Amino acid sequence: QVQLVESGGGLVQPGGSLRLSCVASGFTARYFAIGWFRQVPGKEREGVSCISGNSRTDNTDAVKGRFTISRDNTKNTVYLQMNSLKPEDTAVYYCARAPRYYCSTYTPSGFDLWGQGTQVTVSS
Repeated sequence: QVQLVESGGGLVQPGGSLRLSCVASGFTARYFAIGWFRQVPGKEREGVSCISGNSRTDNTDAVKGRFTISRDNTKNTVYLQMNSLKPEDTAVYYCARAPRYYCSTYTPSGFDLWGQGTQVTVSS
């Protein structure tokens, strides 16, 4: 079955860290760009980070310097390491596959396979 499954969300205090995982199955993730998105109720889904098939990474301004995206091709998994978390990082986080090798857009319609999401809550 072709799917993406996220895990690693939870409740963390401001300034804390979490690592999200996105496990791909049914396809070889290293041939595709994989992105992380987040969404809060009532708002549009927002791109966070993206990693190309050659492991070149991109981060949006909102998370630059705090979040790091990486991949482990032996595990067919993409990670999002989130440090210095802020309350405004609270959201459901999704990983998604783009039908291409390189990251080029954070437009959600540019991704063809989505995980179910994992909740991240940053609160004291």
